[in-house]
Amino acid sequence: MSVPSSYMLSSAARATTDRLGLSMGRANLEEFADALQALAEHDRNLVVVTSDSRGSGKLGPFGKSLPQQLIEVGIAEQNLVGIAAGLASAGKKSFAVSPACFLTARSLEQIKNDVCYSDVPATIVGISAGVSYGALGSTHHSLHDLAALRAIHNINVIVPADNFETREAVRTAAHSERPIYLRFGKAPMLDIHRPTTNFQVGKAIVVREGIDVAFIAAGETVIHALLAAAQLAEIGLECRVLSMHTIKPLDEEAVIRAGSECRAVVTVEEHSIHGGLGEACAATLMQAGVHVPFKIVGLPDEDTVTGSQADIFRHYGMTMEGLSQTAINLLNGLASDSSARSMLTTAALR
Repeated sequence: MSVPSSYMLSSAARATTDRLGLSMGRANLEEFADALQALAEHDRNLVVVTSDSRGSGKLGPFGKSLPQQLIEVGIAEQNLVGIAAGLASAGKKSFAVSPACFLTARSLEQIKNDVCYSDVPATIVGISAGVSYGALGSTHHSLHDLAALRAIHNINVIVPADNFETREAVRTAAHSERPIYLRFGKAPMLDIHRPTTNFQVGKAIVVREGIDVAFIAAGETVIHALLAAAQLAEIGLECRVLSMHTIKPLDEEAVIRAGSECRAVVTVEEHSIHGGLGEACAATLMQAGVHVPFKIVGLPDEDTVTGSQADIFRHYGMTMEGLSQTAINLLNGLASDSSARSMLTTAALR
């Protein structure tokens, strides 16, 4: 299973976290449940539909407080989405909540037709996403959902990075007139943003400025990109960090600006390297005629290694140390360029 995010970090990463003054928040999934209940208490038309996911979705308090606004359909994801779509078409604001790995695979047709094609304001909520289920293995990992839903017309895809983005995404979904997919993990997250940060669907948030390497990340990988940027600053590299919370519609302007202004681009996602954030950014840059050293960091085309979420992140280079090394490797590939710095090594970071 997943572990607290403090255990996701090495001792060096925790020290960097302390130096940046970041505080520990809650799991985005817990923030989602509380934000949803707060909205539902003032709006009887807001309803939640779950597929035996009340406990795993942290919706127990919601069900006790607002039993008439929670519908349990059992382990039947296709029915879950169909019922949520029907409720939305009847004027309700419905949230269909289920583990992301099953929700987007078993009910893809219902998402495509009942929700998106029918253009109803239902929100599909994938919980325990990415590799949150850890050692339960590939059957329980949702490494396909972003790719699948990016290919479906008429749905926004949002992957919050911290508690702030989660609250804002839930509020946005509750007032949206179009379909939305929200994706949440299980680990407690460090607070990245200030309360005054502006959150807007389709607009990336610049977490850190820089011109050497641009890290474009989504969801629970954003904190690792931020820590990598802080670590690389110790050897004189200024790295930009973008929280690309909206995968669709993608903030193409921010991607093109990053590719044009920075010497290299690294995308980071808790998802397959095929069809997700990385390929969306690569296509954007290529079609805009922006050519820059580029690397997609995510899960490769293989059965995922067995272990905790922390183990998997480390194995695939999605930690502070792994991302720092990736950035250094990209810049070292520019060593023959007259504008490149001298060769960089990870020894300088120790």
